Amino acid sequence: MTYSIVARDGETGELGVAVQSHYFQVGPVVPWALAGVGAVATQSTVNVSFGPLGLDYMGAGYSAQQALKALLAGDAQPEVRQVALVDATGNVAAHTGARCIPAAGHRTGDGLSCQANLMEKDSVWDAMYEAYVSDQGPLAERLLAALDAAEAEGGDIRGRQSAAMLVVSGKPTGHSWEDRLIDLRVEDAPDPLAELRRLLRFKRAYETDAVADRLEDGGDKQAALQKRQEAMAVAPELVELRFWAGLSMADMGQLEEGCRLISEAAAKDQRWVEAIRRLAAVDRISAELADAIEARLASGSRRQ
Repeated sequence: MTYSIVARDGETGELGVAVQSHYFQVGPVVPWALAGVGAVATQSTVNVSFGPLGLDYMGAGYSAQQALKALLAGDAQPEVRQVALVDATGNVAAHTGARCIPAAGHRTGDGLSCQANLMEKDSVWDAMYEAYVSDQGPLAERLLAALDAAEAEGGDIRGRQSAAMLVVSGKPTGHSWEDRLIDLRVEDAPDPLAELRRLLRFKRAYETDAVADRLEDGGDKQAALQKRQEAMAVAPELVELRFWAGLSMADMGQLEEGCRLISEAAAKDQRWVEAIRRLAAVDRISAELADAIEARLASGSRRQ
């Protein structure tokens, strides 16, 4: 009913799971991961508890293989389950029950497992594996490449509905909310992988803009502006990124170009102009800068 991949990036230590299924809201069910512990995909006639229990076992020191053995030993119907685990050191274990609906199977390798059931073809998990190992991008992009390969082989025989991706840090802080680097869900869509790719692109843009925030807080406004421009290039349709880049430029004395970007945001929603006033009200920007921006925006509006 589903195809998925669990993997550990050998360079960064990041752990990830990605999945697509003809199933409403697959995100809360199949993918599970915890930084410094491991990742789990549980599917087919799904036993959702395999996700949190698998993490508990690995967190207690079990290897992926030991955790899998414990999960199956405690289950009344292992023959209808499909589950894969990767632990924090890259050990992998997978199980496809004898009564999973065909085509069903899995392929494991160094730090990864690809698994699928109710597929149109029995070539799906091999295609996923090959796509992942041949891609040289970051973990999230490699996971998505594997999902794309599964769909190219025909995917789920029932079609498409939802998808999800979860990636956690290879350098755990002990704060799970900080260690969860990517957590994207497409609950119901005609083309969930296309939507997942769009969301991942937006995530990358916002990550880049967050770097700009940190640089700006540290006083390096020029480097911050460069990052804001990089973020805009990744997702040019995100007007919020244009607003903040424009504000940074205006603050650095590039009023004309900054106001051009701000005006593009305001053209989508005039409330971005009100946002400038409210930033000034709490001293996030100076009142003088806010007045100068508003005056320039008004002047541009009159010229139009």
